[in-house]
Amino acid sequence: QEMKALFPYAQEAVENTQRIADRCNVEIEFGVTKLPKFEVPQGYDSWTYLNKLCFDGLKERYPSAEESLVERLNYELSVIKNMGYVDYFLIVWDFINYAKSKGIPVGPGRGSAAGSIVSYCLRITDIDPVKYNLLFERFLNPERVSMPDIDIDFCFERRQEVIDYVSAKYGADKVVQIVTFGTMAAKGVIRDVGRVMDLPYAFVDSIAKMVPNELNITLQRALEINPEFRKMYEQDEKVHYLIDMSKRLEGLPRHTSMHAAGVVICQKPADEFVPLSRGSDGSITTQFTMTTIEQLGLLKMDFLGLRTLTVIQNAINLIEKDT
Repeated sequence: QEMKALFPYAQEAVENTQRIADRCNVEIEFGVTKLPKFEVPQGYDSWTYLNKLCFDGLKERYPSAEESLVERLNYELSVIKNMGYVDYFLIVWDFINYAKSKGIPVGPGRGSAAGSIVSYCLRITDIDPVKYNLLFERFLNPERVSMPDIDIDFCFERRQEVIDYVSAKYGADKVVQIVTFGTMAAKGVIRDVGRVMDLPYAFVDSIAKMVPNELNITLQRALEINPEFRKMYEQDEKVHYLIDMSKRLEGLPRHTSMHAAGVVICQKPADEFVPLSRGSDGSITTQFTMTTIEQLGLLKMDFLGLRTLTVIQNAINLIEKDT
């Protein structure tokens, strides 16, 4: 009413504003898992195919499989089914299987996934959970309903091949990498603020270097542990102002970059679930960070590029050449 009274000559503009507002409608659903569908061979559904793969694997891994092992496998499978993660395991099995078939080095498994006999039978991990008494419940249990998290190490140089495979299989519009925000850390924030204050570079640099090299150090902690730094802060007005300004900005996001390992695989084009952005190198990333992606119920996979695997593989190749 107010707008109509203020702009009697532009009734249509007022109505258009309302029309646009009515068309803006977004519902973001949290906490509901949205797994992509894994295409299984004819004659199977996801559940029967997973069972087939696991029991075939059980015969290979434990040729004289005792009853207790079969019981454990059935128990794990029932938990996986009840929690709705059947497709999840097939997806992971598939790309690890692809990597191994192409000679891309894959790590033996890390973290809680190594406690699962299903992972071991599917050759997702290569550590025998029975031999080492590892607990499946640390990895998945009905009490703690969160996505299972299998971190997989790939050879640093060939990791991209696995991501490309997943992209080709599920559709390039459904597979995206995750954004991460670089924050202003203690030393960096001093340099950034000093630049804006137009202070000489050498002067600002000398102050930034007074911040001790300690993991996750804050300016407050630096003032507490370095007496020389504290003395300058208390005596030099310019330094005092520089540090006070830096303290206010410390920890804020400074720039975006791509998460080192995180990849999202969606069941529909990714832009239906998350806003996307284009990185400086042209690659597409999400605009939501890893934690939000998980809350949205999307499938996040960690494809870790591990240099050690590359080095080990190169060493093996050289040994085979020589001996």
